[in-house]
Amino acid sequence: MSMTLTQILGLVGKLDDTPGEETSRERFRKFLKENIGEVGQIRDHIEECLRNTGDQYNRALQDLINYVGHFLGFKVTFGRYYGVPSEIGFDGLWESPTQFFIVVEVKTTETYAIKTATLLGYVDALISEQSIPNWDHALGLYVIGRPDPELRQLENAVLAEKRTDQLRIISVESLLSLAELFNEYDVSHDDILAVLKPSRPTIDAVADTMARLVAQRWVEEEPKEEVVTAEEAVERGEERYWLAPVASDEAETAEETIRALVSEEKIYAFGDRTPGRRHIKPGDWICFYATGKGVVAHAQIVSRPEHKLHRRVRHPEEYPWVFSVKDVSLYMDKPIIIDAALRSQLDAFRDRDPNKGWAWFVQATRKVTEHDFLLLTRKVT
Repeated sequence: MSMTLTQILGLVGKLDDTPGEETSRERFRKFLKENIGEVGQIRDHIEECLRNTGDQYNRALQDLINYVGHFLGFKVTFGRYYGVPSEIGFDGLWESPTQFFIVVEVKTTETYAIKTATLLGYVDALISEQSIPNWDHALGLYVIGRPDPELRQLENAVLAEKRTDQLRIISVESLLSLAELFNEYDVSHDDILAVLKPSRPTIDAVADTMARLVAQRWVEEEPKEEVVTAEEAVERGEERYWLAPVASDEAETAEETIRALVSEEKIYAFGDRTPGRRHIKPGDWICFYATGKGVVAHAQIVSRPEHKLHRRVRHPEEYPWVFSVKDVSLYMDKPIIIDAALRSQLDAFRDRDPNKGWAWFVQATRKVTEHDFLLLTRKVT
């Protein structure tokens, strides 16, 4: 029986920096090492952290993100939750077998101003005490739990201060995607380092591209069903069911995009290479997964995609295939969480371990069974 993060934290007690082998902090970290062996499990716990507020979840998030370092091939040293004058206050120190070091700083949001001097100071201090050889063998990495597409203040600070050779930024979602690639595919630790050490400060674009390519490959390699044209499906009166992922961008959160397009405009848009674009038809149903949150809306499809530019679609040149929807249901405040318990009930995970990496399921538009659609939209329990 799997446990939620809230249940685990209730058992280990309040997380703090009290020293000792039997403290709540050490019990929690020991639990992770002994019980969390798959990236899918750690993704579930991290998403639970991000859905909740308070010091207990913020501290758990720090430890969980550090534990992701193990899934990327690093030796991890956990840091303190709060800094003190007598110790270097880094959140985590990751050591590569290549003798490259990453000093991690975990931020739940970018709402508050983040001073880059703090993380730079941690690296300098570790170099001074010879825990790290020099800056040529190190970088500082900010891991952001809930990036704000409108702020980008941290990226702007890194660029303005010309620290692109010393500091990097990655969202939790992209970090987990890298961990899944490393553990599920032929991606080496050196490949991971190559992604973490580019010329630009923000890593998300590279990581997201890699993850989307893998997700599309999953869709393409799934067993082929009987080939039925949209016209034949209409004649038979068959409904098809679709799951569409929606990510935040530099101007809108995923929820804002879904609300604006699906709820207000009664449309949605696909790109040229969106899986399923040629097969959706009037009468089909589609649900929308807000990345990192869960399924937050569903609707019935009214028209086939038409190649046209819509005034409300951001980047219409990338998403020119527009179709209409009706009977929209929104449940932004009560998203359907795709946790291990739900995954174990889905047809898509039949003969697959629900605790393994599962981002492939929500990183590309895909057809799902009626059974899965009903579960994903809370139409059955």
